[in-house]
Amino acid sequence: MHEDRFEADYLLETPGDPEQVADIIAGEQSSGTFLPVPGETPELKERSAARVTRLEVVETDVDGRSLASTKPQREGERVTRSRLTLSWPLANIGPSLPNLVATIAGNLFELRDVTGLRLLDLRLPPAFSKAYGGPRFGVEGTRRLSGVHDRPLIGTIIKPSIGLSAEATAELVQDLCEAGIDFIKDDELQSDGPSCPFDERVRAVMRVINDNADRTGKKVMYAFNLTGELDQMRRRHDLVLETGGTCVMASVNSIGLAGMIELGRFSELPIHGHRNGWGYMTRAPMLGWSYVAWQKLWRLAGADHMHVNGLQNKFSEDDDSVIASARACLTPMFEDKPCTVMPVFSSGQTVRQAPGTYAGLGSTDLIVTAGGGIVAHPDGPGAGVRALRDAWDATVAGIAIEEHAKTHPALSRALEMKG
Repeated sequence: MHEDRFEADYLLETPGDPEQVADIIAGEQSSGTFLPVPGETPELKERSAARVTRLEVVETDVDGRSLASTKPQREGERVTRSRLTLSWPLANIGPSLPNLVATIAGNLFELRDVTGLRLLDLRLPPAFSKAYGGPRFGVEGTRRLSGVHDRPLIGTIIKPSIGLSAEATAELVQDLCEAGIDFIKDDELQSDGPSCPFDERVRAVMRVINDNADRTGKKVMYAFNLTGELDQMRRRHDLVLETGGTCVMASVNSIGLAGMIELGRFSELPIHGHRNGWGYMTRAPMLGWSYVAWQKLWRLAGADHMHVNGLQNKFSEDDDSVIASARACLTPMFEDKPCTVMPVFSSGQTVRQAPGTYAGLGSTDLIVTAGGGIVAHPDGPGAGVRALRDAWDATVAGIAIEEHAKTHPALSRALEMKG
């Protein structure tokens, strides 16, 4: 790829000729439209048109369209699926993430000749790394602030997700801090409601965390959900910073790309990027985005942590996809600016997923957040923290967790839990 161009890879399905449809997409997303227009000269097309740089048919004679279309359907119609790579001149948009999305993921999904289209990956020239700060903290900064090195951060989510008061939240945080937890986060549903206002929650929780840090020397990292409008997020960030907090959280689909860019520019704390709503962008296999492509936008915009789901999760994603997502977060984007972020494993996680997660990722650079897996431990949240820590200690040491449980009661009890 040239430094003055950017590329995107797609899985394309069409009942038509894949070469013709690829050309239609390239025209629609650059200098062309459905009819020739005055001014679209050969010189302009040479300067501004998107190029089809790769088109490889991977499946033919597929029965039935994945997506509806107003294009008339022929009797006995079969569709073709191809891998398509398009390349655009950087000069079309400049290094702009919002306009990048309009280009690589705009009207092409709606073309009637297209009955399936999935954005698989994208590659950006160095101009983007110069225009955007990327994660300020990432793996290294998160480890420094949390004081956790050479193992995963053991974390949880405040449960019940919603309904606790600020003081009740702080009481739970007290128990978790005393158990030696590394990381706690608001549930994405907990924001600034009247039953648990953001400011009250921050002050109550940080009193507990700061007191615990004064006694033990360990400051637990708490990701406060500041999702909101720009002025709200800035004020909430400043309160967390002022009270000694070390992390904030944002629902990336809710605040949007521009919101994350601005948050990344003013934040002096790690940003925990929550992907809630991701399913509507990816669950249909022939529509939307792959996580490998999507997460690059948020990393470059400034996220320091990114949720990747978890093994044997409660959602619809398979384990191979989860591991591929986590590996993507730890894969550098540019030679001069790696932009790596800490993957966050969540969703129905317990002690049982530790061996598979470590084997698949091959790294301890992750945050594992177990909600019910910690809070619902039969001996209380403190035992839940110890059990998850024991499971990961054993796994990294190459010891089977069932064997380790014989001498670690909290782990043994956790393995008896159903779910």
